Amino acid sequence: MSEHFSVERGLFDDVMVPNYAPSAVIPVRGQGSRVWDQQDKEYIDFAGGIAVSALGHCHPALVGALKEQGEKIWHLSNVQTNEPALRLAKKLVDSTFAEKVYFCNSGAESNEAALKLARRWALDVHGADKSQIIAFKQGFHGRTFFTVTVGGQAAYSDGFGPKPGDIDHAEYNNLDSLKALISDRTCAVMIEPLQGEGGIVSPTDEFIKGVRALCDQHNALLIFDEVQTGVGRLGELYAYMDLGVTPDILTSAKGLGGGFPIGAMLTTTEIAKHLKIGTHGSTYGGNPLACAVSEAVLDTVNTTEVLAGIKAKAKIYVAGLNAINAKYNIFSEIRGKGLLIGAVLNENYQGKAKAFLNAAMDEGVMVLVAGASIIRFAPSLVIPDEDITLGLARFEKAIASLV
Repeated sequence: MSEHFSVERGLFDDVMVPNYAPSAVIPVRGQGSRVWDQQDKEYIDFAGGIAVSALGHCHPALVGALKEQGEKIWHLSNVQTNEPALRLAKKLVDSTFAEKVYFCNSGAESNEAALKLARRWALDVHGADKSQIIAFKQGFHGRTFFTVTVGGQAAYSDGFGPKPGDIDHAEYNNLDSLKALISDRTCAVMIEPLQGEGGIVSPTDEFIKGVRALCDQHNALLIFDEVQTGVGRLGELYAYMDLGVTPDILTSAKGLGGGFPIGAMLTTTEIAKHLKIGTHGSTYGGNPLACAVSEAVLDTVNTTEVLAGIKAKAKIYVAGLNAINAKYNIFSEIRGKGLLIGAVLNENYQGKAKAFLNAAMDEGVMVLVAGASIIRFAPSLVIPDEDITLGLARFEKAIASLV
């Protein structure tokens, strides 16, 4: 028997490392796009666990896959392969530019694998001098020491001693800044096809195509970090599909497992061959339980109906947010794509995004921030239209309480 004791917010401060400051609300149950806390108060979920819960909470296809695989086999080392991993890899390859897949457990791990592969490819094919990695200011690529250094926010990588070297940062949507840094020494350029943490910033057509052209010109690999933008979030299975640009390596996680931890790195056969036996690995990567759940996510999301629905639901959000703004005049811009939307606070409300998030929680709707002055929405890709309307009504009440 497990010991029973009171599980309240105060317990966090007693037993957890203090690197987070969670809200007082502890959700205990979810269904679809709604969650309930310990007091049975209902919330509309516009946050999706930061773009993770792609099919909401307790989606029947995911629960079914989890239960079915949970009665079969959970874990095998990579000394063996397994059926769910092979099925999932085949579906990813069939649905994308990629020919080979590597599985891990998170976005940071998939980006770590991509960066290590790029360095190894460059060493094998071009020699030791080709080691420069270029990423973008305000970018975010995970919290391992390598990925957080490649990420473009120094505050996250400062204070841990000497950083991995030969990493430079250009400005997003500024092709000239990339031109100034890139050379035949560059082994890879890593970019989000829409900057998430950096403020929900879409690339211009000229910029993203120019990045691809510069990589081609200098024999550098183009790595798309699609951890947040992938698996239908922007209205295509992967964001690259709507940009007219194909990367050499693509990373996926977050929505890929619908809430179950899984990451994947996708690439071509020619590039993949440089991660030969022993060069990289993951204890849990590609385990049958994660892959079975992920396969159910992919089967559900990668349909014409769901992908078209994402674009339709995005219009409801944007119209609703514009209507709120017409009344209260708090946003300078509503931006983003698909169901990754940023409402940018105007000059009168700079730095207040967290206050709006807290007020929204009080009114029964969960939202996110992207920086101090942007409210971010990343709901379930299949959120019912009525939940969008109800959640936005609650969000409007939150705004009215603060302005």
